[in-house]
Amino acid sequence: MKNRVNPELLPALELFQDLELRPEYLPAIREGMAQMRQPANVDESISLTDEVIVGPDANPLPLRIYRPKLNNETLPVLLWIHGGGYVLGSVEDNDELCMNFVKEARCVVVSVDYRLAPENPYPAPIEDCYSALKWIADHAKSLNIDSNRIGVAGASAGGGLTAAVTLLARDRQYPSLCFQMPLYPMIDDRNNTPSANEIKEGLVWNQKTNEAGWRMYLGALYGSDDIPSYAAPARAENFSNLPYTYTCVGQLDPFRSETLTYVSKLAEAGVDVEFHLYPGAYHGFEVLNPATEVSVRAVTEYIQAVKNGFERLSKVKV
Repeated sequence: MKNRVNPELLPALELFQDLELRPEYLPAIREGMAQMRQPANVDESISLTDEVIVGPDANPLPLRIYRPKLNNETLPVLLWIHGGGYVLGSVEDNDELCMNFVKEARCVVVSVDYRLAPENPYPAPIEDCYSALKWIADHAKSLNIDSNRIGVAGASAGGGLTAAVTLLARDRQYPSLCFQMPLYPMIDDRNNTPSANEIKEGLVWNQKTNEAGWRMYLGALYGSDDIPSYAAPARAENFSNLPYTYTCVGQLDPFRSETLTYVSKLAEAGVDVEFHLYPGAYHGFEVLNPATEVSVRAVTEYIQAVKNGFERLSKVKV
């Protein structure tokens, strides 16, 4: 499989150690990730604040808010949801990307530090994300954000939660969203698509790690046919009345097939959707290889997609 990888992306792949996702190993993996995380170089033009709101069941829910310092106009807002297979990751993982959204797309970004599985399986993570989204809409005036221009975005499991919370907002009829960006989303618990069966090991994320992530996220529901679409959005039967969508996936990502199917179902339901397939790219390629041409191009397209989402004249009512 490595001979199909974009040569630009090979050096980081060679250094990446495959994850052994077992519940007993997670504390050590999380600690290792925290130690490897570089402190954010906060842009002087951006205000970065941490806030704790009341989440589901009165649990504390940490948020990180990014906004331009010298700005008094009402801005659009993007809820960002980090990735990590539903079992890893932190609100601190995507500081640079979130600051780029603020600078380039002229918006406020709110990143949510949702609870992780297996300690907090479905529906805790998605309800945390929905609580953050509802808090944003409820506090639009005090946050000085435009309640008609609310978007949601995230990558991998964060992309799955993006797709899920967008369905949830539609069905709960609040808030109204103008845009969603589920990047290479983790949305199909069945884990038996052509790309999942093709990428059984290696390449950062694969069928084996995917099964472990879904097993921990779904808990007692895992392996049943009674999986709600808010847990696994690929199982949704109704994709109508969803907002403008941008998504992408690498051709060597186990999520390729489910993303392609998702894009087709959105388009067939009348949802405006833009999609990019990156040949030779594996899961999370732009995170592991930020300076390569293909990664710079991908992140530039993310930023442009957010701009487009907020600048579109028509807003889909949900």
